[in-house]
Amino acid sequence: MKRLLIISYYWPPTGGSGVQRWVKFSKYLPSHDWQPVVYTPLNPEQLAVDESLVKDIPECAEIIKTKIFEPYSLYRKLVGGGKSEVNPVNAQKKSLGARLSLWVRGEFFIPDPRCFWIRSSVRFLTKYLKEHPVDAIVTTGPPQSMHLIGRALKRKTGIRWIADFRDPWTDIFYYKHLGLSKSADRKHHALEQSVLDEADAIIAVTPLVQADFQAKTKTPVHLITNGFDPDDFPKNIEAQNDGKFRIVHTGLFAADGNPLKLWDCLAEMCQEDKCFAQRLEIRLAGKTDSAIIHAIKERGLGDKLIDLGYLPHNEIVKEQTNANILMLPLRQEPEYLKVLPGKIFEYLAARRPVLGIGQSDGIASQVLREAGAGEMYDWQEKAALKDFILAEHRVSDKIEKYSRSALTEKLVEIL
Repeated sequence: MKRLLIISYYWPPTGGSGVQRWVKFSKYLPSHDWQPVVYTPLNPEQLAVDESLVKDIPECAEIIKTKIFEPYSLYRKLVGGGKSEVNPVNAQKKSLGARLSLWVRGEFFIPDPRCFWIRSSVRFLTKYLKEHPVDAIVTTGPPQSMHLIGRALKRKTGIRWIADFRDPWTDIFYYKHLGLSKSADRKHHALEQSVLDEADAIIAVTPLVQADFQAKTKTPVHLITNGFDPDDFPKNIEAQNDGKFRIVHTGLFAADGNPLKLWDCLAEMCQEDKCFAQRLEIRLAGKTDSAIIHAIKERGLGDKLIDLGYLPHNEIVKEQTNANILMLPLRQEPEYLKVLPGKIFEYLAARRPVLGIGQSDGIASQVLREAGAGEMYDWQEKAALKDFILAEHRVSDKIEKYSRSALTEKLVEIL
C-alpha cells in the first residue's frame, strides 16, 4: 500500500467544515491502495468539537501529532478577544482591541497565526520521513502555513508535493479587510507564488479559483470540489411529518450574509396566513452571528426561531433531511462569485429544495441549476423568495459526481 502524508491543521475531534474534506478523502483512500498518514497539531485551537467524525478515520490511518505554539491565542485573551477568530470583515467596526488584534494578525503572523508551527514541523517531519518514507505529500489550507511546511519538505526531500487550497490565498474575500501594509502584502503574494510554482500540483475547489491559480503559475491546477458522503445520507431516511414548515440553515451564518429580505418575506407571510405562521420554524444549526438573530426577532419572528448552535455532523444531517427548504445565503462580497460553500453539496445530498440568496451569476448558482436542486436569487428579490417558498419542488438526483468516493478517485489520479 502506498503512503500519503497529509498535513492538516484541522482533524477530529475538531469539528467544522475544514475537517471534513480530508477526513472523507482518508476514509476512501485505502480502497485505492493508499494509506493516509496524517500530521496534525496535538493542541489545536478548537472552536468546535465533533466526535462523530472520528468514525470516518480508517483503521489503517497513521495519525501523528506534535504541539503547536500559537501566540495569537494568548494575545486575543490579553485584549479580550475571547476564543473565536477575529472576523476581518467587521473588526474595523468594533472595539480598539479587535482592530489592534487584526493589525497584529496581518503584520506579524504571516501567512497566518499558525506560522510558528512551520519550523518545528519541518524538523520533525524531515527526520520522520527518513525513517518512515511516503510516496507523496499533501498540504491543505487554510491555514496557508501548512503549504509552507510542504514547500520546505519538498525542498529537503524531493518527495512529490500537492498543495490543496480549500480557499484562495490573496484572493480570498476577507484579504482586503486585513489592512495589510505594502510590505506585508508583498510577503503574502511572494509566499503564495512560491507555493504555486514549487508544488508538483495544485488542487482548487471551484472552477473559477482553478482558473485564477492557473493564470498565476505553470504548475498544473486540478479541480476537486467539496462533496458529500453517501454513507451520511441513507436513502431510507424519511422527513418528519408533523405539519411543521422548516426553513433550515446549517453551518456558519455570518453577518455579511444576513438575508434581510427573506426575514421580511417570512414576516409578511405570517401576517397574511395564520396557518403558515403556526407551522413555520426557522432552524439555525451552527455558529450564527448575533446580528442575524436580532434581525429575525426584530421582525416579530422570534417565536419561530430555533437556534440550535453547533451540532455534531450526524445531527446536522438530520436537520438537513428534515427541512422543507434549505437556506443558502452567500456573503455580500464580490469574491463570493467564485465560492462554493461546502454545505451546498450536503444540501444536494439531503434532496431538499435549496433557496440560495446571493450572486445569481456565480458558481454556486450554476451548481444548483445543473443539479436541479434549487435557485439562487439576488438579496433584494423579495417577491421571488416568496414564490419559491410557496412553490412545489421536485429535486433532481444529478449529484453522484460530488460523492466523496468519486472525488477520491480524482485525487488518486492526481497522486
